[in-house]
Amino acid sequence: MPDDTSLRWSTPPAAVTALSLAGIALAVTAVVAVPDAAGRVLVGFAALIILVTVALALRQRPRLAVLPGATGLVAMRLTGRREFPRPALQRVRIVEYPRFGRRVPMLEIDAIDPASGTESLMIFGRWDLGTDPRKVHEALAARDLAPDHTPN
Repeated sequence: MPDDTSLRWSTPPAAVTALSLAGIALAVTAVVAVPDAAGRVLVGFAALIILVTVALALRQRPRLAVLPGATGLVAMRLTGRREFPRPALQRVRIVEYPRFGRRVPMLEIDAIDPASGTESLMIFGRWDLGTDPRKVHEALAARDLAPDHTPN
């Protein structure tokens, strides 16, 4: 049985670190090296966008996790942690979307939010999960958390 860390997925720490260093470098550049005001605003705004992206990636860790005993899933959203027990999972599947001339796999999870009874559609890509979404789908299917999964 895999250890607990293999049942949690989030943006890779190295990617978050690299992005934060890039944001800091842009912020320093905006203050120190850009001579005109318009350029300073544009470079500063780019730094702000990157640093907000870093903050969001850090806030939503782990992005997706399996509940203990494989009884459901936990998804971290901007509004906080949401738990979806196995009966709330309506569909868990891989959908390939066209991006930049190729098909990119995304993990789609349709669930009923137990707190409010509303439907939730969550879409996770490689950035969110830190790995290929197909591997995450396989791990969920192996724990009976992909209700519509048909084995090959």
